[in-house]
Amino acid sequence: MSKASNSLKQLALQKFKKNFWGVFSFWFIVLVGLVSIFAYLFAPDNSQYANQMHLSIHSKPPGFKVILLTLPTQFQNNQSALSKLFFGVKSVDTEVPISTYNIESEDLHYTEYADDGLKGVEKVIAISSFPNNNVEAYIKQKTFRFGTDKYGRDLLSRVLVGARISFFIGFVAVFISLIIGILMGSLAGYFGGKVDALIMWVINVTWSIPTLLLVIAITLALGKGFWQVFIAVGLTMWVEVARVVRGQIISTKEMQYVTAAKALGYNDFRIITKHILPNIMAPVIVISAANFAAAILIESGLSFLGIGAQPPMASWGAMIKDHYNYIILGKPYLAIIPGLCIMSLVMAFMLIGNALRDALDVKG
Repeated sequence: MSKASNSLKQLALQKFKKNFWGVFSFWFIVLVGLVSIFAYLFAPDNSQYANQMHLSIHSKPPGFKVILLTLPTQFQNNQSALSKLFFGVKSVDTEVPISTYNIESEDLHYTEYADDGLKGVEKVIAISSFPNNNVEAYIKQKTFRFGTDKYGRDLLSRVLVGARISFFIGFVAVFISLIIGILMGSLAGYFGGKVDALIMWVINVTWSIPTLLLVIAITLALGKGFWQVFIAVGLTMWVEVARVVRGQIISTKEMQYVTAAKALGYNDFRIITKHILPNIMAPVIVISAANFAAAILIESGLSFLGIGAQPPMASWGAMIKDHYNYIILGKPYLAIIPGLCIMSLVMAFMLIGNALRDALDVKG
């Protein structure tokens, strides 16, 4: 039995490897996952939430270059290296975009950056304000690969950090939906009768409420925030999993191996978990990929409506909300870039879902 199971797994894996778009989507998702985990390692602006603002250089096009002067402060950052890696640097220094600078005797003279041909404010700061009097180490030219948003933040860094919310909400939402959906679907399908009627009534009531409306209601009840959105999305997606599991168990519980397990005196919990569920996971895996994509879209919609991840947290949906009016103001990339990120990640999960469906299709 184990050899047959292993051979079926190997056959499914071989079929999946032959699907170009499935394999491509898999590695794309792995790449986005790594970027999500180590976002601050890759982001040019590694401050917490990539929230370093430079209002004088707001809404600049991709490839914009400017000289940044970092003004050190007396406060020390006692963050651990692990905290900086996963949560960003709680920056205490101030970055100032400048157009020109020169060093005269003991002072640094610089002119702040000003747009539209205007002349910036000229300021002077003592060289002794910099550690070891090393001024040049605090003056660097920076290139904004994706440009800057309306607050002068690095758009590339915001996109990379924003991937974390969109990616992780899929995992958490699918995890919650699998736990609730498999539990409810297993009980309804295996025991039937009044248990099935009660659970199906709950499923149908939940199913009849529009998903986005239900998520908004749960979010408002739990409050606005990061984890509240994760929980709200997960609590609305379990019905699809439950219906699939229920249908699969109804058609499977009359199989001979289930009857044999009952004859051997195994309890219901062992029969469901050890014998039935492992044999019906193929459609559950496929629907989980679709739910992952749906969770990303729901979170983006909530952030666009202002009840998802709250500022200053970076979220692709919130980035579109902040800049959708720039589409008609000649700077559409501010909204198009995060929109393309959402579209590509959702498309990847849909493609890998289709590939898994074909690979796990025994009749194929």
